[in-house]
Amino acid sequence: MPLQYLIALFIGLPILELVLLFELHGVVGFVPTVLLVFLTGIAGAALVRRQGLSTLLTIQKELNIGNLPAPQMMDGVMILIAGALLVTPGLITDVVGFSLLIPLVRERIRLWLRKKLEQKMRDGYIQVNVNGRETR
Repeated sequence: MPLQYLIALFIGLPILELVLLFELHGVVGFVPTVLLVFLTGIAGAALVRRQGLSTLLTIQKELNIGNLPAPQMMDGVMILIAGALLVTPGLITDVVGFSLLIPLVRERIRLWLRKKLEQKMRDGYIQVNVNGRETR
């Protein structure tokens, strides 16, 4: 991701989040807006903890039987990102964070990432060495 997109994201997203929170405040009032922010943070943290522990146990089981738990490890990263987004005050970050806690969404992201990785390998942008031999 180019640097200008990251800068726009880190500057633009908080501004957009503030605008949405002010709009919500105008519609439902101050107390419900603050309660919503706190409740989504608490609920998100609880869901992240539960799914994170479950994923960790699955990773341990897969390792114990000798399997590489790549999908579960990717899920763990996405759950970690979800946790960071859910404890960040804002409506957009909450929607994205809660979306990452849905297994079907994570599966779709894994498939998309796999296709992108395979395409990069076919195009020669990524090279993999296995036992000293280069594969594409």
